[in-house]
Amino acid sequence: MRLPPFNPKLAIAIGVAAVSLTAVLVKLADQAPASIIANYRLLIAAIALIPFVLLHHRKDMKQLKPSSWALLAACGVLLAIHLSLFFESLHHTSVASAASLVVLQPIAVLLLGLFMSREKFSQGAAISITIAFIGILIILIGDYMMGGSNFYGDVLALASMVILAVYYTLGQRVRMYLNLLSYTFFVYVFGGIILLLFNLGFSNSFTGFDTSAWLSIIILALVPTFLGYSLFNWALKWIQAQTVQTGMIFEPVVAVILAFFILHEHVTGTQLLGGAVILFGLFLFIMSTARKPKVTISKK
Repeated sequence: MRLPPFNPKLAIAIGVAAVSLTAVLVKLADQAPASIIANYRLLIAAIALIPFVLLHHRKDMKQLKPSSWALLAACGVLLAIHLSLFFESLHHTSVASAASLVVLQPIAVLLLGLFMSREKFSQGAAISITIAFIGILIILIGDYMMGGSNFYGDVLALASMVILAVYYTLGQRVRMYLNLLSYTFFVYVFGGIILLLFNLGFSNSFTGFDTSAWLSIIILALVPTFLGYSLFNWALKWIQAQTVQTGMIFEPVVAVILAFFILHEHVTGTQLLGGAVILFGLFLFIMSTARKPKVTISKK
């Protein structure tokens, strides 16, 4: 049996730490509009992928049908909207609230899939989803009572989570006949072009930020995108998807810790309680929807 060259669980841990930097980096780059930050993230990531796509997957462009290009473009638009909404939410609410709400996208993906297929989900899934929604209500009520724009930021984070679920659902159709690297590259390109047109249309400034903001934007495009998600995708080759998903649950936890030490952002009681309830519900959801291996009994 072939052994992995690197411990997959350690890879997941590093990936979680890298992806957890996203919210903090967006906060540090708050001089720039959310759509500009998202635009740079997609364009820088797409440019960095060009050599790999040209060297190893140049033929993919010739094999794609017009319908496939349309789906890729739609995925790019959805990703652009998701990033813009999520980044904008961080300009209004806390890292704890935004990260805890966006991490619910696996549940939204299942609900969307069940709605489209009109199937019923298991009792375990129903209970876990109910628990997660209780956590959402706790965060929303707590942030609404705080006043300011916290509640508005929470709504934006929830909207970005729903858009992300639609993006993943649609992306699964394209991924059936396109490798991950090419899919990621084309989606980033389409998303980057859409945001470029949007920002130009609304006369959003692409420059004028200080060194700290530029550094945060560059790190955002490289570390969470390449190091984080690349490690997750690599780990899927060696361990079950359930293990990867379980590890990703800790992303909001790490993000809150990083926000405390880097941004000096404190967590309220309702954010802590609501986030804990959401993560507990999400953990139960992953456990209840995991595919169990079939047991076969050999005849002697």
